[in-house]
Amino acid sequence: MPHPEFTGPPTLIASDVDGTLIDDNNVVPELVRTMINKATSAGATFVIATGRPPRWIAEITDQIDIEPYAVCANGAIVYDVATDRILHSETLRAPVLEKLAEFAYQQIPGCGLAVERVGKSAHDAATPPFVATSGYKHAWLNPDHIEMSEADVLSQDAVKMLVRRPEMTSDEMARRMAAVVGDLADVTYSTDNGLIELAAPGVSKASGLQVLARLRDLPVDASIAFGDMPNDIEMLRWVTRGFAMADGHQAAIDAADEIAPDNNAGGVGQVLTRWF
Repeated sequence: MPHPEFTGPPTLIASDVDGTLIDDNNVVPELVRTMINKATSAGATFVIATGRPPRWIAEITDQIDIEPYAVCANGAIVYDVATDRILHSETLRAPVLEKLAEFAYQQIPGCGLAVERVGKSAHDAATPPFVATSGYKHAWLNPDHIEMSEADVLSQDAVKMLVRRPEMTSDEMARRMAAVVGDLADVTYSTDNGLIELAAPGVSKASGLQVLARLRDLPVDASIAFGDMPNDIEMLRWVTRGFAMADGHQAAIDAADEIAPDNNAGGVGQVLTRWF
């Protein structure tokens, strides 16, 4: 629902990463970096809100001048970059993972499965963070998963399950799984190349931001967010004013109050120039 009464400035700024904060070369544009500095210097809190795990956050935060909080794994993890500490996590229990695996094989024959686990920090050596079955084909150029038997993959609680079938669209996969999982999990996706992600019921970037706001006593009545994909929908609706990127998925655009210029044009930075 639009919030035409919002005039700003925002006190809480949340931004997705891929397709939103960074350009297509994985670089934070200069205007975006400059405006994040101006906004935080003026007292606003900047939060990264992403499907990425904590261990993939440093390549973004190394490009900016602050160490922000991060809502990771689509809201299942709340992470403090400055202290390298997991502040909160929501998991799918192992028996639920087993049931979700059954549904995935029924609805998406030939798929591969992986799960993201959580430790106490971004690189907690005691917890292998990303484990996958032999049939899992990584969707990214920097695979870092450990291959295990299906039983081992599903043996421990996880913040999310990833289902991969490159020959299908993520949209079709999400529709098939959403039709059968009921209240066991929420289904979303952040790329349309045959990858969907399942999290505990009610987990989203919006829920992660709410947890962070509660833990750190952050004001949320003047909040904005930027995103471009279906995993941003709840966040774009929850904040005071949501901005979808111009080249984003139609579902994100429909959920937003406004359209921002695209990521390659530094859209996040362009919008922030209104107030800072």
